[in-house]
Amino acid sequence: MRSGNSSKLSSILAGAALVFAIPAIGQDSPKSILPPGFGEPDASEVNEQTDQVGTKPSDLLPDVQIRAPGSAASSAQTQPGVDPLAPVDPSKTDEEAAPVSIATMQDLPPSARRSVSQVGLLGENDGDMGAAAFGAERGPFLTHLMRHLAAPVASRWSSILLRRALLSRAQTPAGVNGVDWAAERAWLLLRMGEAESAQQLVQSVDVDQYTPKMFEVAMQAALASADPAGLCPMVEYSKSKEPAWPFAKAICSALSGESSVASAQIDAARAHGKGAGIDGLLAEKVVGAGGNTRRAVTIQWDDVSRMSAWRFGMATGTGTEIPERLMASVGPHVRAWRARAPLLPIEKRIDDSDVAATLGVLSSAALVDQYGAWDDATDPADSAGKRFLLLRSAYAAPDNSSKLAAMRTLWSETGLNSTRQFARLILTARAAARIAPNDDVMADSGNLLGSMFTAGLDIQAAAWAESVESASGDSAKQAWALLAVGAPGQVVDWSSSKVRSYGSVAGNELRGAMLFAGMAGLARLNGDDILSMAESLEVPIGRQTAWTRALERGVAARQPGTVALLCAVGLQNADWKKIPPVQLYHIVSALRRVGLAGEARMIAAEAITRS
Repeated sequence: MRSGNSSKLSSILAGAALVFAIPAIGQDSPKSILPPGFGEPDASEVNEQTDQVGTKPSDLLPDVQIRAPGSAASSAQTQPGVDPLAPVDPSKTDEEAAPVSIATMQDLPPSARRSVSQVGLLGENDGDMGAAAFGAERGPFLTHLMRHLAAPVASRWSSILLRRALLSRAQTPAGVNGVDWAAERAWLLLRMGEAESAQQLVQSVDVDQYTPKMFEVAMQAALASADPAGLCPMVEYSKSKEPAWPFAKAICSALSGESSVASAQIDAARAHGKGAGIDGLLAEKVVGAGGNTRRAVTIQWDDVSRMSAWRFGMATGTGTEIPERLMASVGPHVRAWRARAPLLPIEKRIDDSDVAATLGVLSSAALVDQYGAWDDATDPADSAGKRFLLLRSAYAAPDNSSKLAAMRTLWSETGLNSTRQFARLILTARAAARIAPNDDVMADSGNLLGSMFTAGLDIQAAAWAESVESASGDSAKQAWALLAVGAPGQVVDWSSSKVRSYGSVAGNELRGAMLFAGMAGLARLNGDDILSMAESLEVPIGRQTAWTRALERGVAARQPGTVALLCAVGLQNADWKKIPPVQLYHIVSALRRVGLAGEARMIAAEAITRS
């Protein structure tokens, strides 16, 4: 196991094991951490910002930008030797987790209030994992895992699965406040790039029940969704002293048509020195867009050196383009946020859509829709050389040869990094499924099947089995490996000799180890072969760690949500080449045994495609 990834796993699981020593998670004020991707400054810059909070006029939102909601657990003193399986008293919740008292909401009848014992968005037919998704697992353990998960993770399919778990109508675990539990889930969704899902999740909780942590997350979700109006249900109820809220009140007054009130409020906020720089100007631009305030604001980015959630949300929410030099400093999850921003022209968001698809935020069909919208929005006179023309040919050209030629051009465009290359496979998934297997297309079989598996088209891919088995060449071997792990049943030779020969090719050692890990995790090799190949390939499948033991507990307790979360913990890297095959083995095995065999197969196929 590679030391870097192993140490990350160990630190998260060790912290989770000790989290029960903390008497009240989050009772201290939230500590500041930079959300991944927001141009993290060096330590000296952070110290300078901390020393000058409230006095540095160029930065309106230092706390909103760098704070992780309710993160006291990460810095609280813990006691060694605490049993992670010790009972947790459900009556002991955060001191600051009590709902905010809203006098104006007291006339709401109890029957109209939504319970926080089960908060989620998915229905029975939408992939909901059920009330027992996290079983009897304790809330502080799950919260710690979520809070410290370095999202986005390597696997698109793992992210899709984790989104299902986080959005399921699962019972609130013992030891955490139900509102804070929803907030933690939404915070992780934001870091995964799932802005809309995060906002919908926080909005499924009545605002009169919001805790301080939920107010923080709800603001971040509105900003990530480029939805300044999303702040309005909260502005009268938040007791936060953060400088963002006075500006939010002005924005909401303007959006309600109270232009004179909005002007007075924003002038008052500025008079207190809270928005002398770009952040205040962006708020004023939203106010100007919301009503007849006679405020025309021009945004100049020349002196802005870093991004923040506020800057992203206010700019994108008014259709103001953010310079690429600033977007270059953010993580891929922010690109995924921008991919869905309706006020920005689609041509400005198409590359972001590619990123969103690799993260699992956009499906293959949704990505094709984005390209279709780009096509619709482009004047035919300006369409020459645009990628959507190639995509159109990939789907609608008169013959397979022309379709394949278009797909090859999309797959092999000069300058594509590994993320963009994978996005092209996602883009062509359903076009690939329209190609019938024959000798003329076997040279492209690896990419064609890899493309199909990105969209879960395993039945269509399985139809290639006979042709792949009889073909030769590197592409056919890649297609065989994908079918070995990705097909719903045995459609190709699963013999250990075949698996060994795939990985014996020079330069293919890592993929060979990933193939073995996937096959072993899916129980598609016999026990003796698994032990023998694990030793020869140096994949220590028998080694136990805190992470593997936690996975086993989740499987034994039939907790698909817990297992999905722990699988994401094992995939904390942007690069599949840095994920040890032994972790893939445990992930695939756990998912298969907890009833998620389809997802296990797709993750194994993705590992072979991307490693």
